[in-house]
Amino acid sequence: MSEAPDPEVVELATKVFDLARQGEADALAAYVDAGVPANLTNDRGDTLVMLAAYHGHAATVEALIARGAEADRANDRGQTPLAGAVFKGEDAVIRALLAGGADPEAGTPSAVDTARMFGKTELVELFGAR
Repeated sequence: MSEAPDPEVVELATKVFDLARQGEADALAAYVDAGVPANLTNDRGDTLVMLAAYHGHAATVEALIARGAEADRANDRGQTPLAGAVFKGEDAVIRALLAGGADPEAGTPSAVDTARMFGKTELVELFGAR
C-alpha cells in the first residue's frame, strides 16, 4: 500500500507548476537549480516545459531546456509541447522549442500534423526544412 504524499511536497509541486504556467522564468529556474527536477510532471504527465509552452512563455521554456528539461517529452495523452505551441499559435515558443531540440514529428498528433490540421503552411514548411 502506498503512502499519501507529503502535504509540503504537494504544496511545493503546485507552486512550481504555477510558476511554469505564469512564465516566472527566474523563480522557476531557481527552484530547478535548487534540485526540483527539470522534467517534473503533474498527474497528467505534463512537464514544466509543456505548461510553460502551452501558456506562451518562451523565456521560461528556454530556461528549463537550458537546465536539462526535455524539449519534446510527451504527456500521458501523447501530446508534446511543440504541438501545443502550434495549436496555441505561440511562434516564440515554437522557435524556443525547435532551438532546444524538439522533434516536429514527435507525439500524437505531432506538431507537423497539428500545423497541417490548422492550415499553418508556413510551419509545415519550417518543420519540413529541418
